[in-house]
Amino acid sequence: MLAGPQAVIESPAVAWMQRKLAERGLGPNGVELADTREPIPALEAAQQRIPVDYQDAVVEHPDIAAWVRTIADASVAPNAGGLNPNRSGAGRRQIAHGPSLLLWGPTGTGKTRQGYGAIRALTAAGCGVRWHATTAADLYAEMRFRPGVDVEFMLRRIVRIPLLLLDDLGAAKGTEWTEELNFRLLNWRAQNRLPTIVTSNLRPVRTSNMDTRQPVLRDKIGDRVLSRLSGMCTPIEFTGPDRRFLRR
Repeated sequence: MLAGPQAVIESPAVAWMQRKLAERGLGPNGVELADTREPIPALEAAQQRIPVDYQDAVVEHPDIAAWVRTIADASVAPNAGGLNPNRSGAGRRQIAHGPSLLLWGPTGTGKTRQGYGAIRALTAAGCGVRWHATTAADLYAEMRFRPGVDVEFMLRRIVRIPLLLLDDLGAAKGTEWTEELNFRLLNWRAQNRLPTIVTSNLRPVRTSNMDTRQPVLRDKIGDRVLSRLSGMCTPIEFTGPDRRFLRR
C-alpha cells in the first residue's frame, strides 16, 4: 500500500497529447483555454501577403463590420454554381457577389488599415478569399506596355478577382489612358457586383463651401468612373489627424 500521494510520471505520449490539445485551444479536461485558439489557415495565408504595417489590422468602423458580415453571409459553397451544385464537396465557402466600399478622407486616417482589416476579417470568418491589393499608381505602372508581357491578361485577372482593394485612387496624375483603365476595371466589377474596397484621400464631389482650388475625386477620375463608384459603393468618410504622426 502506498504511504501517501505519489507524483505521476508523465509519459511522452501524454505530453504530446497535451501539446496537441493546447494547440487547439483545449485544456486537459476539454475546457477551452482563454489565451489560445486554433490557427486559421486562410488567415495565416493572407498574413504572408499583407504588408507588415497592416498584419494586425482589425475592423473598427461599424459600417465596415456590417459590410464584412454581408459579404460573408453571401459567400457560397465551392461548387454552388457548377454543373452539380449539390455535390460541391468539402471546402471553405467562397466570396461571390456583393456591394463595395469607398473609404475617403484625409491622409493617415486609417482607410488602408481598415481595408486590410476587412480582408483579415473575411478570412477569419471562414471564407475562402481570393483577393488582390494594389495602389492606383502601382496598377497604372503594372499595366503599361512592356515587351514580352501580356498586360491585357494581367488586367483581366485583376478585373475578375473576387475581392479587390484599390488604394489611393485619385492620388496619381490622371490621363485619358488612366481614366480608361479605371473605367474598364470598375465598370466590369460594378456590372458583376464583385466586392471592391476603394480608398481615396479626396472628397468624391465638390461642395459649395470648398476652396475651388482644392481637387476632388471627380476631377481626377472623370464622371464615367465616378458614376460607377457611386452605383457600386457605400461611401464612408474618415476624419481625424494623421495617425502616422501620432505614432512618433
